[in-house]
Amino acid sequence: MASDPKVFVFDEVAKHNHQQDCWVIISGKVYDVTSFLEDHPGGDEVLLLATERDATDDFEEVGHSLTASEQMEEYYVGNLDMATLPKAGANRPPAPQSGTATTAAAKPTAAAPPPPTTTSSDESPGSLIKVLQVLIPLLILGIAFYMQYYGKKQ
Repeated sequence: MASDPKVFVFDEVAKHNHQQDCWVIISGKVYDVTSFLEDHPGGDEVLLLATERDATDDFEEVGHSLTASEQMEEYYVGNLDMATLPKAGANRPPAPQSGTATTAAAKPTAAAPPPPTTTSSDESPGSLIKVLQVLIPLLILGIAFYMQYYGKKQ
């Protein structure tokens, strides 16, 4: 990071929303995670659902490790111009009424339709990951004990 980071507007970042070109916004930074989709422990659909909005809350809810946070730096492509971030996409339900003076000049009406469709699925990927993080190790332990028990009988 020798030079100043590139600054992107939200609409430009939102175009990168598919498996061949996937960018996410976390804490005001833009990451090109296309090459990481197949390696992501939560699966590629989690990252794809995080496109076209601010995914900071989802990232923090999952409780990523320090290593994961450090690994993000290799996918960093620039910063987001926060004035262009739609209010509805950044926060949950209260979007149009709670505006500030700096965001009033942005185009909230053009960006208002996409967030309602993604808002309903915002919480489910994080919750599903949390459940799977508990159930999968328990399942593996159960299988190991089962194999240990029946392995001795034979």
